[in-house]
Amino acid sequence: MSAEAAPPATVSNAPVPAPERATAPAAVPERLRITEIFHSIQGEADAVGWPTVFVRLTGCPLRCTWCDTTYSFHGGEWRSIDAILAEVASHGARHVCVTGGEPLSQKRCLILLRRLCDAGYEVSLETSGALDVAAVDPRVRKVMDLKAPDSGEAGRNRWSNLEHLRAHDQIKFVLAGRADYDWACGVLREHALAARCQVLFSPVHASLKPRELAEWILADRLPVRMQLQLHKLLWGDEPGH
Repeated sequence: MSAEAAPPATVSNAPVPAPERATAPAAVPERLRITEIFHSIQGEADAVGWPTVFVRLTGCPLRCTWCDTTYSFHGGEWRSIDAILAEVASHGARHVCVTGGEPLSQKRCLILLRRLCDAGYEVSLETSGALDVAAVDPRVRKVMDLKAPDSGEAGRNRWSNLEHLRAHDQIKFVLAGRADYDWACGVLREHALAARCQVLFSPVHASLKPRELAEWILADRLPVRMQLQLHKLLWGDEPGH
């Protein structure tokens, strides 16, 4: 007895579904905590007088006795770097100053600085001198403090930062009185600061009389630039200027 032949296999014309691919997670935008962004007149350093957009980052590890921006220590609002650049562009200014607080206390500040430079702005960074500036984009003009004794934070000066300054950068001493001035003169000589970049001497508002500081500088024939805070002459301590 012969076995029956098996029926022919049925061939399906239905498409074979492609294997599922894992969905990549959406990229998280790079963000910074921002206290304020405003358009004003630059009151300090070598860009004094220029219409400037200020980007004030939140947070600072220092507590200088004469600090005039303590409102930037806490709070603020998380904003994407793209949104920050869009608001900066809306003001139509060529100069941008990234300030604080201490802007370098937020690591993504370095990204913001680079992107502002890439966008063609003249960019300055106001920094306390307590944090490492080595990684700051070389196109940025660093305005770096050296904290005098009356600030209460002279022990936080990061002296190795001096090796990372370029000719277009500036070193700023904020001076509350004669003891601060004498200390600054000693630092000026010991580190040959005037051969590195511009050196700025600035009196603490309502603490050291500007005329008195000017007379000391002239008497000692210092190779420094004296500056007053132009924005305070115009608007006092009003935030946003």
